[in-house]
Amino acid sequence: MSAPLLPDALAAAVREIELHVAASGWDQPPRLFALADTAFLLAEEPQLAEQLGGATAGTITSIEQEELPQTPLPELLAGLGWSDEVSGCALVLELVAVPGADDEDAVPDADQAARASAHPERQDMRLAVAVLRDGSRASVLRVRADGANGATDPAAGPDGETIEDTDLATELAEALYATLQPSD
Repeated sequence: MSAPLLPDALAAAVREIELHVAASGWDQPPRLFALADTAFLLAEEPQLAEQLGGATAGTITSIEQEELPQTPLPELLAGLGWSDEVSGCALVLELVAVPGADDEDAVPDADQAARASAHPERQDMRLAVAVLRDGSRASVLRVRADGANGATDPAAGPDGETIEDTDLATELAEALYATLQPSD
């Protein structure tokens, strides 16, 4: 049996995941991660100890999944399921906000997405949402800095302001949580 997770373990994991994706710059496709209790993972796969460095009991290890198919997000999540060994999951995706856009249209069609991407006042954002089987969740939103060209200088850190809030993207968090539940 694993040690209980540290209180900030999920928040630390989602920050680490967002920074990992940020290292590749902007204009990335959605990326999916399985989350595992580090102590459980090391007990099952002791050869990973060196690769995980100083990971300790009570922490969460993220495992990036293969490239996602070009499927609309609702359909992708509806068909997703995890084995019992997976403690949680995280999804990172980029969003475009346009002043005056209708928030009711959560899943824009291709024409709306193209117009938003070309809008002169658009604001690019990267959202990372993580959930655990117990319902815990954490989120990080990075707002792309004005004038950022997509190239991130690793020495300077990723560009843009970040916001951490468990109440960001609650519907997405609920959809991710549903992927962790046993199917009937």
